[in-house]
Amino acid sequence: MYCSEEIAVSTGRSAARMGPAELVQAAAMARRFYLEGKSKIQIAEEFGVSRFKVARVLETALERDLVRIEIRVPAELDAERSDALRAHFGLRHAVVVESPAEAEESPDPENLGEVAADLLGELVDEGAVLGLAWGRSTIHMAAALDRLPQCTVVQLTGVYDAGTAERGSVEAVRRAAQVSGGDAHPIYAPMLLPDAATAAALRNQTGIARAFDYFDKVTVAAVSIGSWEPGISTVHDMLSDDERARYASYGVAAEMSAHLFDRDGRRVGRDLGERCITVEADRLRRIPEVVAIAGGQRKADAIAAVLRSGLVTSLVTDTAAADHLLSVPAGPRPALERADPDD
Repeated sequence: MYCSEEIAVSTGRSAARMGPAELVQAAAMARRFYLEGKSKIQIAEEFGVSRFKVARVLETALERDLVRIEIRVPAELDAERSDALRAHFGLRHAVVVESPAEAEESPDPENLGEVAADLLGELVDEGAVLGLAWGRSTIHMAAALDRLPQCTVVQLTGVYDAGTAERGSVEAVRRAAQVSGGDAHPIYAPMLLPDAATAAALRNQTGIARAFDYFDKVTVAAVSIGSWEPGISTVHDMLSDDERARYASYGVAAEMSAHLFDRDGRRVGRDLGERCITVEADRLRRIPEVVAIAGGQRKADAIAAVLRSGLVTSLVTDTAAADHLLSVPAGPRPALERADPDD
């Protein structure tokens, strides 16, 4: 849906070394092959030559610019950076969106959500289970959804603030389920609780336990990434000053679904997870496709850290973050291997 090819057949001056008969024949063969979709065998039969002759003519047509093949993508997508980023981190999919000039320093521009919504339309199969984690980018994505095969949609984390559930991840789950025509399993609970005992009690409540039962069935998940600073990580903003300082002392560089990571992608501050309503890291690693949606220069280091964790298979980001990501080492274990840096 993002890429199209345009084949132009011409008889320009660059093909002048070919005689007129050769030019006419080459142009006709090129039209049959590139525009009409005929095979080399079919073309050979039509012109009374061998298929090897057809192959040589088509090759010559390309070499002498008789045929020009252009790969075009919409202006907002950067195909070159996307492919480079995919290869650099060993990702399954990487889609890089042009950063809006007026929002260069803004994390997670809304257009990331629009592109991620289209990507989910490609990745989710009918009958699948789609998991959505809390995050501004996933909320933007859900709002932009206009097509999705019928699937079950489950919430992977509690909400940033239970009082905003209707405008946040609960509504995102409902929206995705509505578009797909499938069942929704939201979680009506805060992401962060005062202590582990309260979190454990909530996990045993019927509605939340039902959502957790689906975690092992999730085939595609969409998650957000936050860097460890105010306004960029919802978990950071929910903690006290003393707690922030303690986790910062562990070298935390990124947060995803209430899991904390250092610059090398290793999980730190694991006790935080005991107080949170969220999908466990081991379960997240077993999900076949985990798409992270995050962008902006301020989040670039955090994105790199999470990619090194092996928890993410695909990324939707912007050029501001991509340029930084391409300049830093990916680490010995690319994301596609799903390897845990702690092992």
